[in-house]
Amino acid sequence: MSHLEVAGLTVTAGGRRLVDDVSFSVSAGERVGVIGESGSGKSVTSLAVTGLLGGGLTASGSVLLGGTQVIGAPDRMLRPLRGPVASVLFQEPLTALDPLMRVERQIAEPIRRHLGLRGAALKDAVRRALDDVSLPDPRIARAFPHELSGGQRQRVATAIALAASPKLLIADEPTTALDVTVQDEILALLDRLVAERDMALLFISHDLAVVARMTDRVIVMRRGVAVEQGPIAEIVGAPRHPYTQGLVSSARALDSALDAPATSGEAR
Repeated sequence: MSHLEVAGLTVTAGGRRLVDDVSFSVSAGERVGVIGESGSGKSVTSLAVTGLLGGGLTASGSVLLGGTQVIGAPDRMLRPLRGPVASVLFQEPLTALDPLMRVERQIAEPIRRHLGLRGAALKDAVRRALDDVSLPDPRIARAFPHELSGGQRQRVATAIALAASPKLLIADEPTTALDVTVQDEILALLDRLVAERDMALLFISHDLAVVARMTDRVIVMRRGVAVEQGPIAEIVGAPRHPYTQGLVSSARALDSALDAPATSGEAR
C-alpha cells in the first residue's frame, strides 16, 4: 500500500518551473530520500505533497496522500490528513514552533484535534510524547521554545510531528541547523522512532551520507527535475547521471579527507 503517490508533479512560480514532472511513491514502511543542492526543488516537493505551498506557487499533476487527491483540493479537506496520515518535520524548529506557546500546549494541540483526548488522558499523552523523544524533564513541558537548546527544540518539533501517529513522516532537512554532535543524536532518534512505529519516511537532505544512513531508496533532484532514482546502494555504487556521479565523488572525497591522518604541521 502506498501512503504517497506522486505522478507528473510540476510546481511553477511566475512561469518558472521549480519542480518539473516529478513522479515517485512511498509505500508503507518504506524509507525514501530526496537529495539535491539548494534550489533543486526538493523542499518545494515536500510542501506540494502536503498541500502547503505558499502563495504564488501553483501545482499540477497528481498527488495522492492516503488516497486523497492533494492537487486542487481545498485546505479544509487536507487538514484532517496532516497528522494522522502525514506529518512534516521542518528544518528550523525555532521558526516552526510557536514562540508564544509553551511546549506542552503545542504538543497537546494535534493530540486533542486528531485523537480527541482531553483532561488527564491528554496530559498523559503529552508526557509520553516527550518521553519518546528523550525529554522526560517536566520543566521542558512548561518551557517556551526560546528557553530550549537547538537540539531540544528539534526533539520537541519531532514530538509534535509524531503526536497524531502519522503513517508517513516527511523530514525536511531536520538536522541542517544543528551542530554535528546534535545532528547525530537527532538522526539516531528519528531512525529509532521510525522503526519502532513502522512509519514510512520521506527524508529530504543535501547530504548524501545522511540520506544513505536514513533511507533505502533515493531520488536525486537537480533544477527541479528528478534526474535519477533507485535503491540507495545502487545510486551510491553505480550512479548513472553526471550530477549524481558528482555528488557521490564529493561525498567520497570528504570521507577520505576526514579519515586521512593529520600532517605533522596540522598536528602541531
